[in-house]
Amino acid sequence: MNEHFKDIFVTTGCPSQQQLLDYVQGRLTPEEQHEIEMHLSDCELCSEALEGLSAIQEKEKIPAMVRQMKWDLMKKLHKRYRRNRRPENFNISLTVIVLVILFIILAMFFGFHFFTHHR
Repeated sequence: MNEHFKDIFVTTGCPSQQQLLDYVQGRLTPEEQHEIEMHLSDCELCSEALEGLSAIQEKEKIPAMVRQMKWDLMKKLHKRYRRNRRPENFNISLTVIVLVILFIILAMFFGFHFFTHHR
């Protein structure tokens, strides 16, 4: 996966997405649940993420929904990332083409001028 699209939970020291999902679905041991709760008391990002997950009625559908949202976000970010890179390459190509055309025109002008005046 491209460096630009890393999972924010991986780089922050927060519980993984799977751990938050397991917490919401009640799949953690009491010790793991306590660790998550301690983290939630200090982390606004995870608290808000957990609040959003808790609001979903059908908890068993959460993993598929998260995967789909992540996939959609990745596609949008990738499209934006690629679109932002194109104009730079396009401008460079256009500049090179214009310079080559100008060089050819100048070469033809000087060639014509040289041959017509030196005969």
